[in-house]
Amino acid sequence: MVRRASCSCGQLTAMAEGEAVVVSVCHCRSCQSRTGSAFGIAAFFKAVDVELSGASNTFQRPGDSGKNIEFNFCPTCGSTVFWKPEFRPGLVAIALGCFEEAHSFRPTKSVYDSFGHEWVSLDLGDAT
Repeated sequence: MVRRASCSCGQLTAMAEGEAVVVSVCHCRSCQSRTGSAFGIAAFFKAVDVELSGASNTFQRPGDSGKNIEFNFCPTCGSTVFWKPEFRPGLVAIALGCFEEAHSFRPTKSVYDSFGHEWVSLDLGDAT
């Protein structure tokens, strides 16, 4: 199975083959700021299973691990489509909302829950 993700204008894309290694919801303040939402959510795939195309700009910041995270976003519409965290070598994170069939993913992990808004409730089932 190949899954397609793209930015709002469609010029920056990520094609991911197979299943995600992990689908993670992050409640940290940096993800809240980056998304303008209560949390960020990404599907992590092996880098060898992801084909990236289109122009992107990058923003790099240190994560709480002390290792850098490189975010790639469309220079036209500004959508962050994917990022490469040094703390997870060999993986590419793709923003869940950029997938054409985002509903087919289910979170398997939630991190930085202490920063989560009290009204956010996730049912991870047996995933944790």
